[in-house]
Amino acid sequence: MGMSVGSGGGEGAPMMEMNTTPLIDVMLVLIIMLIVTLPVMTHAVKLDMPQTNNPPPLVPPEVINIMVDYDNSISWNGTPVPNLATLERYFKVESQKDPQPQVAIEAHPRAKYDTVAQVLASAQRNSMVKMGIVGTEKFQ
Repeated sequence: MGMSVGSGGGEGAPMMEMNTTPLIDVMLVLIIMLIVTLPVMTHAVKLDMPQTNNPPPLVPPEVINIMVDYDNSISWNGTPVPNLATLERYFKVESQKDPQPQVAIEAHPRAKYDTVAQVLASAQRNSMVKMGIVGTEKFQ
């Protein structure tokens, strides 16, 4: 009969360490189930939407077309504006109307940003509230 002498690390010896792989697998499955079953946090954004009981106006609003050309000249509905002081007077008159007209500003691609900013600032100073920049598709 043979006897094994030594550390006892043969094939028939019991393992002395615990196998943690199944425990980690179970923990991962539980974490995934927890994440899936938690309700999704929804962040509500409060929006003041327009009331539907106000019918739209029957007459379309007046539109003022302002063009800033490549040489930074300004035109009001096709009529050249000599200077910014004249533009201010035009805005002052138009801001008193009820309903206030819409201002559509179109700038040539080579126009200076400073001139366009001065037109926008002039409209804002004179309480024009309905402004928009049109013709931006040529900048894309």
